[in-house]
Amino acid sequence: MNNVVYIISGPTASGKSLIAYYLAKRIDGEIVNCDSIQLYKYMDIGSAKPSEKAMSEVKHHLYSIEDPSQNMTVAEYRKLAIGTINEILSRGKTPIVCGGTGLYLNAILYDMDFGAVPDDEERRQELEHLAEERGSFYMHEYLQGLDPEAAARIHPNNTRKIIRAIEAYEYGKGIKNLSDCPLNPDYDFRFFALTMEREWLYDRINRRASRLISEGLVDEVSGLLEMGYSPDLPSMKGIGYKEIIGFLRGEYDLFDAKELIMRNTRHYAKRQYTWLKRYDFVKWIEITKGETVGGVVDRILNS
Repeated sequence: MNNVVYIISGPTASGKSLIAYYLAKRIDGEIVNCDSIQLYKYMDIGSAKPSEKAMSEVKHHLYSIEDPSQNMTVAEYRKLAIGTINEILSRGKTPIVCGGTGLYLNAILYDMDFGAVPDDEERRQELEHLAEERGSFYMHEYLQGLDPEAAARIHPNNTRKIIRAIEAYEYGKGIKNLSDCPLNPDYDFRFFALTMEREWLYDRINRRASRLISEGLVDEVSGLLEMGYSPDLPSMKGIGYKEIIGFLRGEYDLFDAKELIMRNTRHYAKRQYTWLKRYDFVKWIEITKGETVGGVVDRILNS
């Protein structure tokens, strides 16, 4: 049985969804979401989900499957993603994993608990960023998947102790970098990361922030709050949502909210680059201005 699995990753706003869509049309593939916010229902604009047209023409999986009140752990995502990939392969189709959530990528790529452990300070900063973006409950669930005994001893709100416990577990396992971890042997991965000139990427990020607001991001966030979803939920702390919540609370005006979205998205893109550079087997696809999507897909297929 064919076991080829394409992965299209890269920083936010680099065009992953569009490239995956055209690749799927070319090879009769189906797309599997690997973005933590696109998993949630009702969070379409802020998460920049693929268009309804794209989803109607190419089968997309694991989009809008979770209620925003719930928290998708890495272990739960792995189970869903692997099951979906296997089901696609069983029908003779080719899975195309699309997204840039690093822990979810690891959950698919590696035959291990969840992840990599770089140098102390770097790893600690990553975990702290993750806690800021997703909340302490998410971090506690992540620890639960690694070390249930440690999780049972630590209160879910004690983010500092949770992070230290994750570090202790990872270093105790002796995993110093991703190259020490075995790849998932079930699949033949074709792993690509999109990249482009940094200023162009930042311009795309800034223009996308403006577009999301013009498309109704404020109404989307207002609607979520009216439905009873708490601003403290991990889902509501995603970039785009937390900044608009601040605007709705009167903490700043809409212009400042947009500026915050742009800044926080640029910072997130930097962290995604750092994460992706750890994979020594990833193939970087540098996109240049004026290049057609078809040309990018050609390069992926010919790599």
